[in-house]
Amino acid sequence: MQAAGINPEVLSLRFWTTVITILIIDQLSKLWLAGKLALNESIPIIDGIFSLNYVHNRGAAFGMLQGKSWLFLTMAALVVGAMIYYNYRYYSKPWGQYAMGLIVGGTIGNVIDRLYLGSVRDFFSISWFAVFNVADMAITTGGALVLLYIFINDIGNEQKV
Repeated sequence: MQAAGINPEVLSLRFWTTVITILIIDQLSKLWLAGKLALNESIPIIDGIFSLNYVHNRGAAFGMLQGKSWLFLTMAALVVGAMIYYNYRYYSKPWGQYAMGLIVGGTIGNVIDRLYLGSVRDFFSISWFAVFNVADMAITTGGALVLLYIFINDIGNEQKV
């Protein structure tokens, strides 16, 4: 059932364009950095505050759950599947579609690393925080936007596409 005046192709385009854009930026940034820095090498950008620090993270955020790739891959499949299903089944406002695209693109970017390297390539380092990458930024930003979307919109009353 299609909601009145909603073009499913436009919905899909917003979502998938975001997914593909994040994937490209994430993978190219990781390839570029891996070609510039040796593993565990660091380049200070703002002394004592921000640096590029190339590391492989076998765990989750802050290095938790080291070596549990099966858990991360299972969770990634569930999140990506749920977001794709929701995107095709229900109409959400454009920024909701972009938010879901950020999450899916970032998740797939990190899954690619886990499948091919057994770990995720991280490189942005803030002295008082964790080392992270473009995919992590997309997931975090998308997650915050989805939460905001849920609080602002009555998602129980969204129209099916």
